[in-house]
Amino acid sequence: MTQNAPLAVGLDIGTTKIVAVVGRLDEHGKIDVLGIGKSKSLGVQRGVVANITLTIESIQAAVKMAEEASGLKITEVMVGIAGQHIRSMQHSDYIMRDDAEAIIDVTDLEALKKNVNNLVMMPGEQILHALPQEYRVDGDSNIINPRGMYGSRLEANFHIVVGQIASIKNIARCVEQSELKVGDITLEPLASADSVLGEDEKDAGVVLVDIGGGTTDIAIFKDGIIRHTAVIPFGGKVITEDIKEGCEIIEKQAELLKVKFGSAWPGENKDNEIVSIPGLRGRAPKEISLKTLSKIINARVKEIIESVVSEISNYQQNDPRKKLIAGIVVTGGGSQLKHMGQLVEYLTGMPTRIGYPNEHLASGYQKELASPVYATSIGLLSMALAETTEPMAYDPNEIVLPESEATPEEAAPEVVLEEGAPEQEGSTKAKPRKDPIWKGFVSGIKQWLEDDDIE
Repeated sequence: MTQNAPLAVGLDIGTTKIVAVVGRLDEHGKIDVLGIGKSKSLGVQRGVVANITLTIESIQAAVKMAEEASGLKITEVMVGIAGQHIRSMQHSDYIMRDDAEAIIDVTDLEALKKNVNNLVMMPGEQILHALPQEYRVDGDSNIINPRGMYGSRLEANFHIVVGQIASIKNIARCVEQSELKVGDITLEPLASADSVLGEDEKDAGVVLVDIGGGTTDIAIFKDGIIRHTAVIPFGGKVITEDIKEGCEIIEKQAELLKVKFGSAWPGENKDNEIVSIPGLRGRAPKEISLKTLSKIINARVKEIIESVVSEISNYQQNDPRKKLIAGIVVTGGGSQLKHMGQLVEYLTGMPTRIGYPNEHLASGYQKELASPVYATSIGLLSMALAETTEPMAYDPNEIVLPESEATPEEAAPEVVLEEGAPEQEGSTKAKPRKDPIWKGFVSGIKQWLEDDDIE
């Protein structure tokens, strides 16, 4: 690895967290992560910027942390985009070449793609990606790469990803107001796919399901080509909301319960498995049945999976040639729920695995980076490195940054699980309980987690 190896930065602007990752390729073509920064996302809702000022502050905090870790001044980033405003469509277009005796080259392919990018969209929409699938040359079809061929008519099918102009501009503005240059904006499921899917899976046919905090992103590949994309407008955060309302607890406690004791499969918990969490400001501890908790989680996860199945059906349309042999790969923070893979496989009937972004990382990487939580971040960095040609000198003395101030974390409520423990006054330990605990809803109580473990 050379001192002047090209460097790049991926910036994942999520609903619950913002992550900046700085890295470069080593001599084996693996990603060497030099620094990572993570901050709580305070201004984004379901993948869409809802508060410009708070989003800028969160971006700046994540970037500063990545700069301190890497010793580099970050100036340009590859940004991911998702959100319920994203939609996709199929389109076929063509060009007539002036000289059929000249071979088809990259200029012809760019001219064809320019035609597609000039399509008139619905008011307020903009094309994010025009992804070629198969080409046709003078009637010959199923051509993957027509360069070097002869022909007068060049035609192709495109998968087009469209987003709302206002949402795209808001993300770009937040990045630019953070004193950063937007190198490119890419669809987040494409980035996640780059980090967790193998080429053999893409060729056999696979569905990527990235369960984030605010959205669930879907990308379907077949024959090594992107065939379908979709964004479902809910993810892990809505599961936390369901727990908060169903168990009458605050959001921080709901998130903690989901992460530590949550399961997507309700059958494994016994009726007498109870957790007890401290009450608010001296109130009596609240007891939560783990069976009830898993039922709440299962109901919402099933809804997400049903939406995924619907998107798969929209793609396949009963065509046996579109069979997805490699099944489903689930990634993102939501994939870390216990028994998530088993539930997805049970409901879809398709082989399922959890996707980890460790395949492209250089040896000696931090174990934290291999988490599905960072699938999009690592994918954005990988895509940025693939487009980076200008070397950036690695000079730790280029900037002088103050030491980061340690922010004391608010003590999390103790949650202990015990079976058959005797009841004690003021106890925070778990004990069996026969009384029902589902009693209604609490309104007007909102607190954010100090340290999110799930996107």
